[in-house]
Amino acid sequence: GSGMTKLYEITKESIMAKNSVQFQKGLGLYEFLEDYGSEEQCREALYRLRWPNGYVCPHCGNTTGCEIKERKVYQCHRCHHQTSLTADTIFHGTKLPLRTWFLAIYLLPQRKKSTSALQLSRELGVKYDTAWRLKHKLMQVMLERVRQQSLTGRIEVDDAYLGGERAGKRGRGSRNKIPFIAAVETTQDGRPMKVHLRRVTGFRKTEIARYAQASLLPGSEVVSDGLHCFAGVTAARCRHVPLITGSGRQAAQHPAFKWVNTLLGNIKNALLGTFHAIRGKHVPRYLAEFEYRFNRRFDLPAMIERLTFVALRTPPMPYRLLKMAEV
Repeated sequence: GSGMTKLYEITKESIMAKNSVQFQKGLGLYEFLEDYGSEEQCREALYRLRWPNGYVCPHCGNTTGCEIKERKVYQCHRCHHQTSLTADTIFHGTKLPLRTWFLAIYLLPQRKKSTSALQLSRELGVKYDTAWRLKHKLMQVMLERVRQQSLTGRIEVDDAYLGGERAGKRGRGSRNKIPFIAAVETTQDGRPMKVHLRRVTGFRKTEIARYAQASLLPGSEVVSDGLHCFAGVTAARCRHVPLITGSGRQAAQHPAFKWVNTLLGNIKNALLGTFHAIRGKHVPRYLAEFEYRFNRRFDLPAMIERLTFVALRTPPMPYRLLKMAEV
């Protein structure tokens, strides 16, 4: 009767509310191709995102200039400096069609799992080395963006490891593993809002203090499982709330760490296919890719413009720098 109908509606409503992020309408491939299918459309998008208020000379700041179409450059009327749309950005010196870049920008953030360079090379129709460079340049853009964002309020923190036999939390200090901090900003009732996944050299108080001072806002409440080093957050004027949880399954099931543990599982799944290929020096980029995607999961259709906007404000990244180690 009406009671059952009401119950069904309530259940349906709660399911939809719960999965509104999971089931949101992303940007379909056809819609993507309508907006970015031609080289000209991609150039127009780059122009609009590089100069939202119209052309600005990067050399002298003057706002009047002309396009020299045969050379695909813009010349300033005042100082005559010439610049291309991609000069001094992550796209600098690229020989790839802009459509290929935009397709990569579309594909990488849309998926829950990390797209390998091999898979990307097949989808873009380019060589493996080209796809690797493209993927790492875009991950570098994500890395530089996520470094600018702080967490605040209630924050769950945990120590975690990548590499070795498997990802996630398996034996503190175990060999062949790369340590990183997993920090989740939650609402007061524990729902996740934003995440930080930051590589550290080890779980020492000084390292946690360094991370906290760079990435957490003063006054935040940091909940940890009592590992001594996490007291380092007080250096950033945060309040440390240690909860001694035991170990193993008991710790993983502690309600205070529901989200941080769920996220560690998701990271493991997201990176599983690419694990064997991840070099230690590239780990910050892979973590940044997951962090970037997670923190923007509420608005998938806006992801292309947002990532392109930041890419245009990220300095060039030559291959030798891409291959070099970083922290």
